[in-house]
Amino acid sequence: GGAILAVSQFTLLGDCRKGRRPSFVAAARPEEADGLYRSFVTEVAGQGLEVQEGRFQQHMDV
Repeated sequence: GGAILAVSQFTLLGDCRKGRRPSFVAAARPEEADGLYRSFVTEVAGQGLEVQEGRFQQHMDV
């Protein structure tokens, strides 16, 4: 057993190859991204880990 805190991180899809400002053109739409996040949480929980999760699309202090 074990436990994790799952927090979605939209900046992982930021493309910083051009200039200083990241481009999020390739990022998934919020509906699709939320589904991917939910699938991840479900998969981890299915491995027998306790999962606490952040709220998708919310500002959080972790």
